[in-house]
Amino acid sequence: MMTFGYRPELSEGAVKPPVFLTSTFVFRTAEEGKEYFSYAYGLAERAPDRPMGLIYSRLNNPDLDILEHRMNLWDEAEASAAFASGMAAISTSMLALVPVGHAIVFSRPVYGGTDYLLEHLLPELGIPTREVAAGAEPGEFGRVCDELEAAGTPCRLVFLETPANPTMVLTDIQGVSRVAHEHGALCAVDNTLLGPLYQQPLANDADLVLYSATKYLGGHSDLVAGVALGSEELIERIKLYRTILGSMLDPHSAWLLLRSLETAKLRMTCACKNAERIARWLSAHPAVARVNFPSLLRSGRQKEIYDAQCTGPGALISFELHDAGERQAFRFLNSVRLIKLAVSLGGTESLVEHPATMTHADVPPDEQLAIGITPGLVRLSVGIEHPDDLIADLDQALALVSTEVLQEPLARV
Repeated sequence: MMTFGYRPELSEGAVKPPVFLTSTFVFRTAEEGKEYFSYAYGLAERAPDRPMGLIYSRLNNPDLDILEHRMNLWDEAEASAAFASGMAAISTSMLALVPVGHAIVFSRPVYGGTDYLLEHLLPELGIPTREVAAGAEPGEFGRVCDELEAAGTPCRLVFLETPANPTMVLTDIQGVSRVAHEHGALCAVDNTLLGPLYQQPLANDADLVLYSATKYLGGHSDLVAGVALGSEELIERIKLYRTILGSMLDPHSAWLLLRSLETAKLRMTCACKNAERIARWLSAHPAVARVNFPSLLRSGRQKEIYDAQCTGPGALISFELHDAGERQAFRFLNSVRLIKLAVSLGGTESLVEHPATMTHADVPPDEQLAIGITPGLVRLSVGIEHPDDLIADLDQALALVSTEVLQEPLARV
């Protein structure tokens, strides 16, 4: 992860890759330019000993190439493609892999932007979608695929976000992948919340892994990026769409991601340790009704899935305030001092937000309740600050909410 894919002798011996801020690259000969374009547009098959040369930064760039080589290491993927955002990775991949008139089956809840894409934009383009509750057994996904096939719109992609954002419900990747393949569909997994350190979907038979690299991979809240990983064949199809749609990552953000990958394991390990301690503390607090965090699972199907496909719980926690609605949740959010009130997650700093009115605001209220997003639900992304400081901040904010809840009946009288 520190050096893979980079040759210092090609960059004046620089220890770290430079930022290649150029739009276009010079060909040595016209024949070389013809060869590279034939590879880029799939007009000719590239031999393994013939590298893909540099053409134009909408197609490829040294920083992009080095980043994609290094990303392959994490998930042991054949190939990867970097994008301008996590949503660019998801939307470009879906458009590349699902023909018009074919369907997508997805687990819900998912990130709000993904939800809007699946519920509104793709159906408008002639790609119908059907949802299955996160955590449902693989057979339920199979039943929906059967219904779609009977209606003349066979499923071509099953999309999972596991753990689900923000409820942290886990879905069986291997089981759902098997069902997808039985129906002639691919299985794609948004691995943002646990990957690549604590979950590797390709090892559990998924076909495609997707990341919002803005989160743990970037880790410093200073870039926006996305990544798709899978087989050479799938990624080549996706890259063709990326080239035409123009959704690739820019060189400077690719360079920032290269910097971040070197410390990803250190940051994620520290944040995970903090989150485990905070989740245990929250679960014992009288103002908290429920804590959603994988390592708190003790038995049941969710624990079985966690043990089978995860090696750690990550650092994202959601929790329900006791007897609280939106007003009490806002009181809590407005009272934190060290923790920052902001969306996103996976940075070195701890962030807290209100899913029902922020990240998942586009989901209708009745549907929010059906998928576990209540007015009293709060999402906390734990950073690498000292856990004692984070707990002290949470404690003082929860104390204010507890006082308000106790006083509320008297106030109504």
